[in-house]
Amino acid sequence: MMPRPVLSVTTERWQAGRARRDARLLAEEVPVALTYDGATHAVMMASPVDLEDFAVGFSLTEGVVTAAGEISDLEIVPGRDGINLRMWLASGPSDAFAARRRRYIGPAGCGMCGLESLAEAARSVPRVAAQWRTDAAGLIAAMAALEPAQDINSQTHAVHAAGFWQPGGAFLLREDVGRHNALDKLAGALARAGRTVEAGIVVLSSRLSVELVQKAAMIGAPVLAAISAPTALAVRTAEAAGITLVGIARGAEFEVFTHAARVAAPARQHVA
Repeated sequence: MMPRPVLSVTTERWQAGRARRDARLLAEEVPVALTYDGATHAVMMASPVDLEDFAVGFSLTEGVVTAAGEISDLEIVPGRDGINLRMWLASGPSDAFAARRRRYIGPAGCGMCGLESLAEAARSVPRVAAQWRTDAAGLIAAMAALEPAQDINSQTHAVHAAGFWQPGGAFLLREDVGRHNALDKLAGALARAGRTVEAGIVVLSSRLSVELVQKAAMIGAPVLAAISAPTALAVRTAEAAGITLVGIARGAEFEVFTHAARVAAPARQHVA
């Protein structure tokens, strides 16, 4: 039986020095194993929702496959100890996949647990070639779409979100207890819907850590924006990958850390 992403519990709430029993909704997290052709590649703590998207997105952002169609079969198998996402690859595992195999459990806040060498953490990613540009109004609109679409977080105040905004297009969002899982789910949802990210903005509810930039590069995102600040390594990685990295995007304010040319300046008004 599949667990629900939100669980209701009873708490003792204290206010003004007095206690009363109250109900609280909590975000669920469960171990989710990703297996390919019968071999476990990773076990991540994740929200038990949109798991098909998670399986496809993780496979894409980790370089296991280059297209969703390379996964010939996908089965979600709930069990007593967690959920197994069983995938079979059309052409079998690649050498790159075998070289980057993960062997340990990754907690919800970690996107690199289980890597077997320091070099794997600094893996090279493809350079984003898309030259699409936005402006301040676009960035503000993209970030403004994030919070209203976070259904699970509105109930629990405990999960991250990743969304994709493009002018005139439907806003797509996925949520998870892990910020990297949320981005994987978004990547999978886009791939399964046949949508690409070359003409839009990927927005995040979290800080910008290096694994998020790496995953964004793997799906070809030209602009990556988040509520919080990036790390120094994330900035260096975005610079090398050709990604426009936008941080501390709140309300009408934001900071562009790399490749600022993709953010168009407002046209100057000429006074006669």
